[in-house]
Amino acid sequence: MARIIDGKKTAQDIKDEVKQAVSELTKNGRSVTLAVVLVGDDPASAVYVRNKKKACEYCGIVNRQINLPADTSEEELLQLIDQLNRDDSVNGILVQLPVPPQIDGQKVIQAISPKKDVDGFSPISVGALSIGLPGFRSCTPAGIIELLHRYDIQTQGAECVIVGRSNIVGKPMGMLMLRENATVTIAHSKTKNLQEVCRRADILITAVGKPKMFTRDYVKEGAAVIDCGMDRDENGRLCGDVDFGDVSPIASCITPVPGGVGPMTVAMLMKNCVEAISLQQD
Repeated sequence: MARIIDGKKTAQDIKDEVKQAVSELTKNGRSVTLAVVLVGDDPASAVYVRNKKKACEYCGIVNRQINLPADTSEEELLQLIDQLNRDDSVNGILVQLPVPPQIDGQKVIQAISPKKDVDGFSPISVGALSIGLPGFRSCTPAGIIELLHRYDIQTQGAECVIVGRSNIVGKPMGMLMLRENATVTIAHSKTKNLQEVCRRADILITAVGKPKMFTRDYVKEGAAVIDCGMDRDENGRLCGDVDFGDVSPIASCITPVPGGVGPMTVAMLMKNCVEAISLQQD
């Protein structure tokens, strides 16, 4: 039976480390401030923002939440971002996505200063990641790397298959695994013989948004399985891309959903907020 990778516990450990780091900064007269901008009243976005606020409160990070109406124009939002970029008291800026249709999400991402881009989404952050320069790492992939390290999962020389090529998970995950000296394959909806490709993996990372798609037919015996999915099964229950019950008997270790990768995303956001201090000093 697979060892369970407990993302909830690991995320708590990271938040405790961040809390200690923030406490040390406070003793030296420095505060850490995250500005979170929410445009509109999307219920899912409101939940995510609330979770980030709770994490900030726990870690001692100042949470400056800015709620804007759903009819906010693109120009108004870009002006706000410019103000936050120039505000030296703000260390990190996060605009909760998705934004309403009248606003270009890519323009919003590109408007955030790379030194305050704690989500790690801007082209400059992604470019720095691709060539190994200092910068923010996208929170979900960075959280997966933390899980692999803290659970002593061998990455050097490992064959890693990532299923999904999004800008938020798949692509940055591939670059981070290359930095870990893994041999990386990024598969997607057009990949031929997907099961065969996945069965090569020592580390299988799934990010496709299809509930329980990955059964044991996709998994090599003894593989580490990292499930980034946040889906709903036929009964409306939260589940991942991986059929946990079918795969866990043959995997060496596996992340559950919920309680696996999900909690790590917010924890790594908190870590990025602290790292922003040194990036801004440089």
